[in-house]
Amino acid sequence: MTRERSGGRAPDELRPVTIEPGFVSTATGSALISCGGTRVICTASVQESVPKWMAGKGRGWMTAEYGMLPASTGDRKQRDVTKGRPDGRTVEIQRLIGRSLRGIADLDALGERTIYVDCDVLEADGGTRCASITGGYVALALACRSLQEKGLLKRSPLTGTIAAVSCGVVGGVPLLDLDYPEDSTAEVDANVVMTGEGGLVEVQATAERTPLSRAHLDELLVLAQTGIEGLRAAQEGALAL
Repeated sequence: MTRERSGGRAPDELRPVTIEPGFVSTATGSALISCGGTRVICTASVQESVPKWMAGKGRGWMTAEYGMLPASTGDRKQRDVTKGRPDGRTVEIQRLIGRSLRGIADLDALGERTIYVDCDVLEADGGTRCASITGGYVALALACRSLQEKGLLKRSPLTGTIAAVSCGVVGGVPLLDLDYPEDSTAEVDANVVMTGEGGLVEVQATAERTPLSRAHLDELLVLAQTGIEGLRAAQEGALAL
């Protein structure tokens, strides 16, 4: 029996996705991504230097920071700055975003400069890390395009595209792109980061109540690939504007 989902979605259907490029005019590259009720502002900023541990190697660096605005979940979330340091979840997610974006980057082509991708969650309804990676790629691609247009880069340091999507098992049914009510009741919750060519960059899967079978994992990866194809189309549409 098909599980009733928000918006009447099928089990293998993404939430409505929109990506608005150039959302922040002062950033080198930016995008506002909306995946259902989740909205994230992604900006890419360029600094003409690298961390000290990379200086003199002729290579660049890409890194990311992530944060949720206080009202993004309804109840006010305390800012990390008031606690003196980011919490463990924040650190984990921003490292994931950075790793994912570097997975499709030729840092030699970037030269000795750093691109910071900042992802700020306006509204959270599940899948914020996945939306951050997907929108962060668009912001990054726009920043690299700007550097090329200014003659600062001979070629783009990006070797492909990347996006991420959540999937899981809810009520025994494998589902794509979980919203918060689904995510909070899932027996299995997974986040899949994948290139546009179908290469897996990272898979995070957790069985909350029952162990994850190999058959269910394979089914979730098939669902994820379907979702990544839809997200890639949204990315290409945004970059064509």
